[in-house]
Amino acid sequence: MSAMIEIGFLAEPDRARWESLARGKDAYFEVERGDDDYERTWRRLLDDDRIRGIAARLDGELVGIAHYLFHASVWYAGRCYLADLFVDAEVRRRGIATTMIEWVARDAKEHGFPSLYWNTLEDAPARALYDKVGRHHRGLIHYAYRRDAPRAVLDRPEPGSR
Repeated sequence: MSAMIEIGFLAEPDRARWESLARGKDAYFEVERGDDDYERTWRRLLDDDRIRGIAARLDGELVGIAHYLFHASVWYAGRCYLADLFVDAEVRRRGIATTMIEWVARDAKEHGFPSLYWNTLEDAPARALYDKVGRHHRGLIHYAYRRDAPRAVLDRPEPGSR
């Protein structure tokens, strides 16, 4: 008998297991967050209508999480950004991530956001799956602006040197 995968929205009783999986995702990607960050994100997942969180259950046990949001687009009807997708390492390669992506895509389409996209690391093992279910836009480079990041200042004289 095959295992049953069920997908549904996160709910209050999922809090502890959600945080365990979210911390696992962050550890994998070497991201450090404080306890307040997890609490704030949990509240947003449950209370903010723009941000959604889902749980994947395998035979009733919560084994995967995904976070996504809908947003306007200049050229498209609307887009859905899959911000996080993480499946417990013990149960990977059983179709859970694929089922979650398909669920998010269906939810997005039903709400008028037919385009689903996400980012991942170039060397992420999950690329084997992503290359099957999605399309990689070769040549595109992801940039992120950080106001507090040090920047080189070119061709600018030091103060007082003329």
